[in-house]
Amino acid sequence: MIYSSSFAKAHRKEFYRRLARVVRGGTDDSLPSFGELQTRLHLFNQSYRGLKTIEVSRIVGTVDRTGDFGRDFLPRSSESRERWQRIERAFPTGGFPPISAYQVRDVYFVIDGNHRVALAKQRNAQFIDAEITEIHTDLDIDKDIDVERILYLEQARQFMEQSGLARARPTARIDFTRIQGFAQLLELVKVHGYDLMMQRGELLKPEDVAADWYDRVYTPAIESIRREKLAELKSESTDADLFLWVVERRRDLTPSRGDQPFDEAVRQVAGDGERRAKARGRRARELK
Repeated sequence: MIYSSSFAKAHRKEFYRRLARVVRGGTDDSLPSFGELQTRLHLFNQSYRGLKTIEVSRIVGTVDRTGDFGRDFLPRSSESRERWQRIERAFPTGGFPPISAYQVRDVYFVIDGNHRVALAKQRNAQFIDAEITEIHTDLDIDKDIDVERILYLEQARQFMEQSGLARARPTARIDFTRIQGFAQLLELVKVHGYDLMMQRGELLKPEDVAADWYDRVYTPAIESIRREKLAELKSESTDADLFLWVVERRRDLTPSRGDQPFDEAVRQVAGDGERRAKARGRRARELK
């Protein structure tokens, strides 16, 4: 029987995927990294589960080989060829030795055995044996894992908890296009809390501060932003993005305008945007 390796086909498939992403302007399609999740989300509560047979389709990432493989464990570098072919020759019909992996909810990240998983996926194998260590978390992680999305949701959860808004207004929904927005907003809530406690001369619980900020500052501000149609000036922005934008503009105006009311700052931002749009229109007509 003549030996024929599947490496070239798998490597070529990954190359064409990367080329298509470049041409179409797609996002990075790297293999999800358990190390990044563990560091950013503090996933350290774990327990040993022993040897199990797991579904190959639920193996979604790796601990430390993200540069060697793309999604679906397709090889990115020709440097993997020798090891790939050695395992391929040793186990021509499957039956690989157990890999070791972390289990996070219903998906798995490879600790040792990345090439065995790559070959199993290439051969459309359904199952593989694995020595499992389970990581305990409340995060909703599935086989379509998007690391950036998980980090975003965790930042949103931390903002709701640390600000007290989760207890004061649990149905509140605040979204950003940038994950950094949550840290900026939390700082504003803390400043509001300091001012409120100075005014009242008493120590307040975080949820009491959050309720006052949400009801007396944030909600009226969003109503003003929508009324002035600021979204038309920044079409890709969320309400919370626009709120921070006006806050920054208001700070720029404060030295000359004093403590400017927020709705007045919104009107000024809207007016400035309208004037800039008209100026651009005039310049465009002059250039014709």
